[in-house]
Amino acid sequence: MASASLLKTSPVIDKSEWVKGQALRQPSVSVVRCHSTKPSALTVLAASSYAEELVKTAKIIASPGRGILAMDESNATCGKRLASIGLENTEANRQAYRTLLVSAPGIGQFISGAILFEETLYQSTPDGKKIVDVLIEQNVVPGIKVDKGLVPLPGSNNESWCQGLDGLASRSAAYYQQGARFAKWRTVVSIPNGPSALAVKEAAWGLARYASISQDNGLVPIVEPEILLDGEHGIDRTFEVAKKVWAEVFFYLAENNVLFEGILLKPSMVTPGAECKDKATPEKVAEYTLKLLYSRIPPSVPGIMFLSGGQSEVEATQNLHAMNQKSHPWHVSFSYARALQNTCLKKWGGRPENVKAAQEVLLIRAKANSLAQLGKYTGEGESDESKQGMFVKGYVY
Repeated sequence: MASASLLKTSPVIDKSEWVKGQALRQPSVSVVRCHSTKPSALTVLAASSYAEELVKTAKIIASPGRGILAMDESNATCGKRLASIGLENTEANRQAYRTLLVSAPGIGQFISGAILFEETLYQSTPDGKKIVDVLIEQNVVPGIKVDKGLVPLPGSNNESWCQGLDGLASRSAAYYQQGARFAKWRTVVSIPNGPSALAVKEAAWGLARYASISQDNGLVPIVEPEILLDGEHGIDRTFEVAKKVWAEVFFYLAENNVLFEGILLKPSMVTPGAECKDKATPEKVAEYTLKLLYSRIPPSVPGIMFLSGGQSEVEATQNLHAMNQKSHPWHVSFSYARALQNTCLKKWGGRPENVKAAQEVLLIRAKANSLAQLGKYTGEGESDESKQGMFVKGYVY
């Protein structure tokens, strides 16, 4: 369990701030026109009426010793996870597993936010309690995956783009009313396939439009351009590609008047390709990743919530710990899916009698990453299973 000092640093969510079913506020946007003697005029849009709430929500999620549990797998991807333990992909089985995750006793000590799939946002536990309410009682902010997945990008080098902007505003308003307070949009960049300038620009523009729409509807956007692990390239190549991607992302975020204080980033760590023969130590990963952050990320951004991207559970924790050996202008933390859930899922095995044991494994993993965020992870007591890599070449979510 967490120490008393860790518990004190985790802000408590006032449930009144997350009441669902409330009347939606209509964002009011004011327009300020700056006239000059030139024929053209500069139009500046003020932040939406949700600005204060966005900043507060981002700070709650980016609170010391805590990170994000990514449990937003689509039904198809969740089905793959269930199949790995011999379970059929049914709504009842998905409900049982997701209930196990959100109801782990005291998980809010280490987890500040949980990203949900749309089914889960509207789902209840088997005993009839809304999953959103379970999260709020655990001091965990509910979030929602809003993108509609990756599809081939015409004119590119077999690359992809992320769809889902159509209808996003109305969906985001509904998600806010259901209790979500942050959103996630994942797009990817493939180094072996280029990346082409077209793919990078499409990724950056899509993320910026999504972020603007999310903020306009009260949701803190998680901005996630994942640099895929696929490939034989070295860490220097990853660094150069990531620099270009992040330059494009922040250019278009600014172009779309996104409030930097009201976003969270979910980047890949800077690592060699999964098939590269030269492996990097946690210290080297931290060195390259922090160099990238300091060269590209404004200090006004509240939190950097790293994805694990196929690393083993222990590897993802070690790398995060190495990055937190000194203070930074941002909260440097985690937003892990498989790197939090893998051993938990196996321990559960779909058996009701294993729920408690599986939750204990989840809490161990969450606490390890909490300590890594604080720079205090020791690695003691890690199982062999938690050290197994989870990279899958060409993995489709």
